[in-house]
Amino acid sequence: MIYPPPLNLVQFSFLAISEQYLSILTQTPIRLINYRFRYRSPPPFREIDDLSTAIESSPILFPCHFRAVFVNFDPNSYTADQLSISVQAHMAKFAAKNSPACGTCASNVTVSVTLDSNSNCISNGNNVDWKCGALNEFKFAEKHEDGLLDEDFASLLDNNSGAKVYTVVAVKTEQEEVRAVVGKYRHAWIMGRIFEEEAIEKIAEIFVNVFMNGGKEEGLIHGEFMPLGADGRIVLSFNLLNADPHNWIYDWDFQEIDENLLSPVIDALKPLADVSVESQVLYHTPKSSFSFWDDRLDSYIFSTKDLPFFVNSNEWHLDTSVAAGGLSKILQFVVYVPSAKECPLQLQLPNGEISTTNGFISPMWGGIVVWNPSACLTDSKIKHPLRYKISSEDSRKLFEVFMGQLRQLFGLKSDGLFVGASGTSILLASERGFSEWELDVLSRQHSCFNLLQCGTTLGSLSRLVQSLPRMIIMDDIGKQVKYSLEAARLTLSNALLGIYDASAGMFYSSAIWMDCN
Repeated sequence: MIYPPPLNLVQFSFLAISEQYLSILTQTPIRLINYRFRYRSPPPFREIDDLSTAIESSPILFPCHFRAVFVNFDPNSYTADQLSISVQAHMAKFAAKNSPACGTCASNVTVSVTLDSNSNCISNGNNVDWKCGALNEFKFAEKHEDGLLDEDFASLLDNNSGAKVYTVVAVKTEQEEVRAVVGKYRHAWIMGRIFEEEAIEKIAEIFVNVFMNGGKEEGLIHGEFMPLGADGRIVLSFNLLNADPHNWIYDWDFQEIDENLLSPVIDALKPLADVSVESQVLYHTPKSSFSFWDDRLDSYIFSTKDLPFFVNSNEWHLDTSVAAGGLSKILQFVVYVPSAKECPLQLQLPNGEISTTNGFISPMWGGIVVWNPSACLTDSKIKHPLRYKISSEDSRKLFEVFMGQLRQLFGLKSDGLFVGASGTSILLASERGFSEWELDVLSRQHSCFNLLQCGTTLGSLSRLVQSLPRMIIMDDIGKQVKYSLEAARLTLSNALLGIYDASAGMFYSSAIWMDCN
């Protein structure tokens, strides 16, 4: 059956007036507009139901490939197959301690093992190439910089196939101290006087709690609250607030910050989100909370219990972005320059200690850093305020704090350490702000939550439309539903294949839901 096109406003008004007029003349209810309800672009109900069932019936598990390399261990103690089985058994124990997280690898893993001893290598069947004897000339007795070691291992573990393989190299040496370091790529290393059983446990814990789960701890922001807009966009809004410009006025060279410090971070996040940046300088921006003078610390103090009242919504006009309309997410990062009446201003932690960063975050909102200028003690009594520019060095320090806050907002650690059951591991920082393995974790989680949200929204829409057979479904809405369905199918297929960079693209199911309402 061919239905007429939908009515425009003029046609609808004409028919509405006509039906009322004819009803009065004939004393009979007449409905001339009923035919418009027959026009609908029916969603693919069966396909939507099949997708929702597939997503909700079982957890979405991404395939992950791990490689363990044992250097200078006795090849007669364990075979490569025995080591692989033992590592997987310990991985299962670590994974069982935590509830399954959306986007994890869970049991969908492979573990390859290589025993490298005196240039003689033994590997199990799942092995990815390892350059046998590559560390024979390495001087283990000398102290090596972690950053240089990281690059050396990156060249040794270069994987030309393009597959994402997470590697831990355990090297048995004569040094008493056992150090575990997680690099900024997809590998880690353990060095020291370590035995097989201890190495197996450390390797398994790094595989599960670091490479799979991102080194997250209780209290950190969960993955489902990742600060991404429904359109896959983030606006990083940087604000320099002068509390009282009668005392002093500070400016900054934000273009230098953007080009030298922010650009690598934006490039790193491209597979995950479309990031844009804006900045502004504001004046007359006092905070809402109160501080008190501490003679012992020789500064003004504001405590953590007052943090909810720090942001002054009436005076801080932060939401000025034109580009961040619609479904984009805005993260505010604020540098607060206190007035002379409360300078220097320090944040006191619950344990009574002073914060080393002098800043804090508000989940899903952003972060604030209190910056005390050197003019605190010298220029507070100047009648005519002087203009200053924050130095490049101070800007770099502020950016480092903001980078740590951004990582926390994404649910990642900012202190560079992972403390586990088998000991402490050092997490090397990347100049891009995020390590490759961390971006993998975020992409897996983001893809998983996208799929769950898409399945839920499309399923709700399907049930709503089927319950209202006379509901109008316009062509553009129908097209968006079909597009979202195909995107979800592709993402689910990519996820099962371990292709989660492409899976991290945002769906428009939320936009569809709002359009239909």
